[in-house]
Amino acid sequence: MKAKKIRRQSENQSRKSSGRRSRDSGIINGDRAEAVTLFEVICIGKGAIQSVVSDWVEVYQEDRDAALLDLLNFYIQCSGCQGVVTAEMFQNQGDQDIVQRLTEEFDEETGLQFKKFMAFPWILTITWPNNMENGDYPLSKAGTFWKKFRANICELTSVLVQKCQYNAIYDGYLLDTVISLLLGLSDSCIRAFRHTSTLSALKLHTALVRIILNLETSIHNLQRLYNVEQKRFTLKKASYRMEQIEKKRNEIEQKHVEITNMIDAIFKGTIVQRYRDVVPDIRALCIEELGIWMKMYPQVYLNDSCLKYIGWMLYDKVPDVRMKSLLSLQGLYERKDFVAKMDLFNTRFKDRIISMTLDRDHDVSLQAMKLLMFMSQNCEDLLTKEDCDYVYQCVYTAYRPLATAAGEFLYKRHLNQKEGEESRGTIHNAQAQQLKILLTFFSENKLHEHLTYLVDSLWDCNSRLLKDWQCMSSVLLQATQDREDALNAIQQRLLIELLLASVRQAVEVHPPVGRGTVRKWVINRGDIARPTTATGSFKMLSAKEKKVQLEDHIKITEHFAQTLPLLLAKYLTDQRNVANLLQILQYFKFEVYSTKGLDKELEALLNELKHVALTHSDPEVLEACSKAYISLGKEDLEHHVSVGLAKREMIEQLVDTFSQMLHDLLQEEEEPLSSEGVHQMSCVLRKLAAFHNAHDPTEWNLYEKTSQLLQYDVENCCFSVQLLVPAFQCMYYALLWNVVAVMEDILSKEDPVLFREHVATFWQLCKHYLNHIDGSVQEQAFMSMCDILLLLSQHRNGIYCCMDSALQSELFSFVQHHVFQSDDVKHKGVNGKEKDKTVNSEGLHKRRNLLAAYCKLIANNIVEMAAASEIYKQYMKTYNDFGDIIKETLSRTRQTDKIESTRTLILCLEQLFQKHREAFGSATLTSPSFFNIKEMARRFSLTFGMDQAKCRESVVMIHKQGIEFVFREPALEDNLPPPNLPFLIPISEFSGKLLKADKRLVYGYLQRFANERMLLCEGTEWNPLVVYSHSLLDNVDEESSFTSSNYSRDLKTSSPTKRKPIAVRRVIPEEPKMYYPVQRRKRHLLHGENVDDEISLCSLQRSVKRLSSHGDADEGKEDVEVDEVLVSKEIILHTESESQDSTG
Repeated sequence: MKAKKIRRQSENQSRKSSGRRSRDSGIINGDRAEAVTLFEVICIGKGAIQSVVSDWVEVYQEDRDAALLDLLNFYIQCSGCQGVVTAEMFQNQGDQDIVQRLTEEFDEETGLQFKKFMAFPWILTITWPNNMENGDYPLSKAGTFWKKFRANICELTSVLVQKCQYNAIYDGYLLDTVISLLLGLSDSCIRAFRHTSTLSALKLHTALVRIILNLETSIHNLQRLYNVEQKRFTLKKASYRMEQIEKKRNEIEQKHVEITNMIDAIFKGTIVQRYRDVVPDIRALCIEELGIWMKMYPQVYLNDSCLKYIGWMLYDKVPDVRMKSLLSLQGLYERKDFVAKMDLFNTRFKDRIISMTLDRDHDVSLQAMKLLMFMSQNCEDLLTKEDCDYVYQCVYTAYRPLATAAGEFLYKRHLNQKEGEESRGTIHNAQAQQLKILLTFFSENKLHEHLTYLVDSLWDCNSRLLKDWQCMSSVLLQATQDREDALNAIQQRLLIELLLASVRQAVEVHPPVGRGTVRKWVINRGDIARPTTATGSFKMLSAKEKKVQLEDHIKITEHFAQTLPLLLAKYLTDQRNVANLLQILQYFKFEVYSTKGLDKELEALLNELKHVALTHSDPEVLEACSKAYISLGKEDLEHHVSVGLAKREMIEQLVDTFSQMLHDLLQEEEEPLSSEGVHQMSCVLRKLAAFHNAHDPTEWNLYEKTSQLLQYDVENCCFSVQLLVPAFQCMYYALLWNVVAVMEDILSKEDPVLFREHVATFWQLCKHYLNHIDGSVQEQAFMSMCDILLLLSQHRNGIYCCMDSALQSELFSFVQHHVFQSDDVKHKGVNGKEKDKTVNSEGLHKRRNLLAAYCKLIANNIVEMAAASEIYKQYMKTYNDFGDIIKETLSRTRQTDKIESTRTLILCLEQLFQKHREAFGSATLTSPSFFNIKEMARRFSLTFGMDQAKCRESVVMIHKQGIEFVFREPALEDNLPPPNLPFLIPISEFSGKLLKADKRLVYGYLQRFANERMLLCEGTEWNPLVVYSHSLLDNVDEESSFTSSNYSRDLKTSSPTKRKPIAVRRVIPEEPKMYYPVQRRKRHLLHGENVDDEISLCSLQRSVKRLSSHGDADEGKEDVEVDEVLVSKEIILHTESESQDSTG
């Protein structure tokens, strides 16, 4: 009777919402009209958890059975289960049959699954539907609501233990039952039960650890009080107080033992069993809570027996579990008193932690680096020099948070060794010493070539050192012979690079290229692809960061306005140092020159720029010098006039020098230039080319002068490459400025005639030097010719220059020879691996530029689009080197003319197939060349994208022309297939891009060429037709695959054993009606009824004409034949109705 009462009280039926739980005796009588379950109160979220638990404790004190069953059902319902927990009292402890009933079974009659287990004095039965194994339960759901729900579960368990810590948890009823339920469910095969019960058990364990810590504090205080009383009183009258204290202490110790037994049971039932659960979230929960226990109760849990679980999970395959392990260890290593107990763990798992800095998951590697910083701080002797060297390489990683953490590790472990010397010496000396250590580290480790990445890694932890530009400048300007600790030449070069990198970091306030940036491809007219940094890809700066950036910008300008001329004067002879120093000017705030009155500093800078330009002929230095003049000479600056005059004076001096050399050369025609004269003239021409790239040289008539020089070489063939290339560049840049004037229509009336003459002269020189014996001269002529063609061929209908067939052929021959030649021939004679790698890289860069220039002409329709087929043929062979350029060319030509681009694509495949046939005598399917054709077709099909409707007409055209090509050449014998039949296999790669309706019509077009005999033939030589047919047929279309009338009539009369056409993938039934499911749709078409778009090709082009059949159709009229005719770049659907005798 009592068991029935308990079971009735545990029914979980929802009632009207109520903010508080009922406290009246209606709960005892089973009348709960005003109450809701504990689960519903938590879900609704009304009221604090504290008040909810207080209400539950009051109910528990009145009727602990009903309240406890409500709590147990709460944990079940938190698992997403709609079932309930029922209980029956276990009266006979000697009943041995009970053990057999404690199982988890499935009831086939009710479709419910149930689990029975002992929770003395109860036998709990949990019932739930069988569809809970789908993995969708509250703890697995995302969102704010479910995140709060999870937090409420954890808080309720913690508050419940806190409210009952003085009474109910020691009654041997509440926690024993709850722990039995949670441990029983944590071993369930249902993931929802296992996950929810493990979480609740772990949070219960954490709450009990807090209780046991309070108990130990009470025991310690009572022991101290007992000792005090023992010293104060020695008489018998004092023994009563001591007895009371000892009695109280014994009671608390007994509670301590009970709680200890509980947490031991939970530990063995959760951590020991579930740390290797198949669900990663459960494993992560176990490791996270275990780390909390180690920090809370180290005297029990901080030992090798528990640490091993965290160490093992460092090898887990799921990143989140590895992350929890590292976070738990961080909480331990940040305290020195914990580290002393972890010697064995350090020995066993140190190498694993170090290796995790290169984890494939960036967040895990970041936490591993932070853990190593704690280990380095509190375990000084733990990490060896080899370990640190392994970690230091992370400062160059592309993931910036990891690089920043590694930079902090480097600074604290290695660079900050001399920090204590600041008290013994000046701050300047300490900074200089740290800079020297940093430069030594970079030069000795040789982990990376670019110092800017090291600067970015150290910027967040020690920007004060990197912003000390005054210290860097003073170190560079000091005399090398004055001090023994002065920098050597290599360290000086590295310090200048460090100076430039720190200036760039302070002004731009974003990471260098490749680290923490988002890049996109910007397609400009006339360009194949140009990578640029995406606008807005960097984080938005706060007001404080913007203020710091502006202050640094002004500080840099004020400082280097005075020191940069001095630095340029000292390092004038070193090309690399001068180039780096000149780049600092790009980060100047030039308005400071006028606002601060720095006219003398500006004049000194201009003098040094002039000295640099006249002294050096290195392209990198000259380019930096040219950019410096551009930055200083902006028209919005007050001093742009003085800068312009200085630049003009410098260029005039160079032009006068070149003019005098040219005059002397032309006057002394019989005497060739000496090697010294060639060198001097080539240096001057390189300087003019570098400056005329960004400055208009029209007023100095540089075109006429360089033209005279090149014409002289054409007549005498006496100049070396050293002189020809810069001369050709000067001529090209001079003409390019005239082209800009033509494009903007700012020429006078006489100028167009003169410009046409200049273009004609330049054209003849380009054609001449395109056949020069030296490759660099040929490449310069080719690139110049392509650029001028690109700019002028479509301007005013090509009145200045145009493309003809001979020039087109010559350009392609050049590309074929210089771009697609073998690497063995190109790099012949290169010795040494490093040298070979450098030459290969530079050569590949040049070849890519040549191919891109030619592809621009194709994409802009300057060269015939059909010429692209020769480029496409190289796609497979040169995929790694030029695949991106070829794909972009294909995309751009498709945007220009979709039909012509498709013809070019199919022409490429046809030519490759013909070449394959000629090489092997027949179209063998097993050769590598045929596989390459098939793979090329597959990759080309991927370029059409996922939108089948967008590329519909192009794909249909590929199939149409492919079918025509296959059957264009007849078979040699009656029983043999056409020679080009294997070409259907590459074409089948495009079948996936066809719409279903188009597949039917393309298959019908195929049947126009593949007659009945071909469809019935068997043998391996006919496999291409089988493969292609299957690629066009879907499962729903198998029965409608035979649209030919004659073939259908033959199937009616032929025997079932002989009826085995290759295009059908299953046995065709003998009922004749099964062959005509398409016929009814065609009758609708003949009667003029509306037909769905999916079975009409009328939408394949913007204008498609339907030629309807004449007269009315009757039952005797059979299948309509479909033909695609290409007229004026459009596919026209031509339908004809064919009258046939219905009786056969």
